[in-house]
Amino acid sequence: MSFRAFVAICLCKLLRGLSRVLRRGGTAMPGRWALKVCPELLSILARGVKTVAITGTNGKTTTARMIEQAFTEQGKSYFANRSGANLISGITTEFVMNSTLLGKCRKEYAVIECDEAAAVKVFPQLRPQVVVVTNLFRDQLDRYGEVTHTLENIRTALTSLREPITVCLNADCSLTASLRELHHEIRFFGIDRGAVPSGERSELSDASHCIRCKTEYEYDYITYGHLGGYRCPACGYRRPDADYAVTDIPAQTAEGSSIVLRARGKRYLAEVNLPAMYNVYNAIGAVAAVTEMGLGTEAAISAVASFKCGFGRMENFALGRVGAKLMLVKNPAGCNQVLDFLQNVKEKFVLVVCLNDRAADGTDVSWIWDAGFEKLCALSGRLEKVIVSGDRAPDMAVRIKYAGVDPRFVEIERDYEKLVTALESEDRLVCMIPTYTAMLELRETLIRHCGGDEFWV
Repeated sequence: MSFRAFVAICLCKLLRGLSRVLRRGGTAMPGRWALKVCPELLSILARGVKTVAITGTNGKTTTARMIEQAFTEQGKSYFANRSGANLISGITTEFVMNSTLLGKCRKEYAVIECDEAAAVKVFPQLRPQVVVVTNLFRDQLDRYGEVTHTLENIRTALTSLREPITVCLNADCSLTASLRELHHEIRFFGIDRGAVPSGERSELSDASHCIRCKTEYEYDYITYGHLGGYRCPACGYRRPDADYAVTDIPAQTAEGSSIVLRARGKRYLAEVNLPAMYNVYNAIGAVAAVTEMGLGTEAAISAVASFKCGFGRMENFALGRVGAKLMLVKNPAGCNQVLDFLQNVKEKFVLVVCLNDRAADGTDVSWIWDAGFEKLCALSGRLEKVIVSGDRAPDMAVRIKYAGVDPRFVEIERDYEKLVTALESEDRLVCMIPTYTAMLELRETLIRHCGGDEFWV
């Protein structure tokens, strides 16, 4: 190892220690400075570490935490960037903190969530054994551009890996599945026809036309967004058969799902300990990754059944007399899935919507007009009131008004301290759907009032 790498490691560890003393987190900043000293530091530290990397638009954090749960239950020596610092700086920080001063990693495995745009820089240095691509949706247009640009970022990142690896692709996402032509070992996961109702064409699709010939897709079934059994009537491009498939969903509740899955020719009954269809996808993607990493399908099934929640993703807090559920949203497709979840909440509840437009959220908030907030009108009798907050609270209030919600039931409260204090006396369930930076601030306030893990733990 070079002297420059040694200095970078020392600097990173020092900055991380100072950040923790000052309670500033220190998830990405130490790695950023370390990379200025030694740009190839991640490549040095990742040598010999068996790594599974997770990328894609939605579900990265939850899928990664499900995979991590399997490693924990199997007693494996591993580490993960569970704080969500998924750019090269944050990933480098985690490798440094799990390595000696001489650059030797103390752990055998790593579970790494990676930002889609950052994959081009991260994957060549990380050299993972297994990569999961969850899905691709329109997200943060100011940063990622069109969804096809994000697809090409991931394609370039995977193509740069010379040694063959195993890539687990969402068969139901026509964009993700187009990566099947890479030289790597490909495994598909998805939800088979018959597990869900055929359904009508989705009101929101980020991939309505064939990626090869631009003809409009026909669908045998749709799960949500553009995910489902797509096929092109012109060129024949279609959903591939899934190696890891959900073949039936006997039950779905506000707490989770019971699923039947097929993996390597065997059928299993499994429980997913989180609600909503997108978490069924997260679960089957995690099953694929854990199995391909050699831990076994049974270990993966146990993990998705015992997994509790990811950072800000269906996370529960002991707020008020009933409790609060924190559900991150960041794009129309994910927001619609949360709104669908609310349809299954049987008791009366208060809804809190927090909208920010900072760099990490995406500065363009026009996506809220593509999300189906009109679904709130179907919750009459259960939805007691809506509180909007965040930097763009007035914009969200206007959106909810035009969705058809009576403005008399909509309040604005920008101060999170006042918001949480007021909700402490609430005798109904509180459902909170913030964007990313709003979630960080709101979660920090909730922890002060209710307890919980700090985000950098």
